Amino acid sequence: MSEFILVVEDEPILQETLVYNLKKQGYEVKAVGDGRAALEAARARTPDLVLLDIMLPGLDGFEVCKILRKEMTVPIIMLTARDDEIDRVVGLEVGADDYLTKPFSMRELLARVKAQLRRTELVRQELRKVQPAETAHKVLTFGNLAIDLTRREVTLDGVIVPLKPQEYELLVFFAEHKGQMLSREFILERVWGWDYIGDSRTVDVHVRWLRQKLEADPANPQRIVTVRGGGYRFEG
Repeated sequence: MSEFILVVEDEPILQETLVYNLKKQGYEVKAVGDGRAALEAARARTPDLVLLDIMLPGLDGFEVCKILRKEMTVPIIMLTARDDEIDRVVGLEVGADDYLTKPFSMRELLARVKAQLRRTELVRQELRKVQPAETAHKVLTFGNLAIDLTRREVTLDGVIVPLKPQEYELLVFFAEHKGQMLSREFILERVWGWDYIGDSRTVDVHVRWLRQKLEADPANPQRIVTVRGGGYRFEG
């Protein structure tokens, strides 16, 4: 079955161009032109990926992204005509997986779509794996923090911590490199993949989310510390 992509773009010519090129690649596509219609369409049928313009009539793309992220796990690529850094940061903070500034080449957009869908499928394959009952759980323990690699489950003081797939992968990567200084670029390559087209701001945002969930005082982190001029180091 072809992947289903929801295109949310209010500019008719660009919407038509996106739909044409995505269908040409074999994707099933539905296009809408405003934020409320986007929510209705996504709720009616969960898409495999959302291309989401920021400047929309009614609800803007930031608000739509925030709502979708609460209701479903789906990769979201945000599109905008502005190149302000604050837009990229806000987009990532509300849950976008990637970000493209108009005008962009269709080849680049299709490459990012393919990369996001491939990454999502790999996560799904991992989640579908059934471990034999006799297989012992492999658990990484750091004080009151436990990472169950068999169940893909993280607990803090015995309480399950809900993590998004990418947050979990980042935490495991940190845990496997405890005590090592890891640059943002190295993390991006190993956790998001060498074909990920994005900047290191993605790492910063996900680290902040992990700190909010795992640190006693996120403003003064003790587990995931910042190495000035270098990157991050996991202390356990």
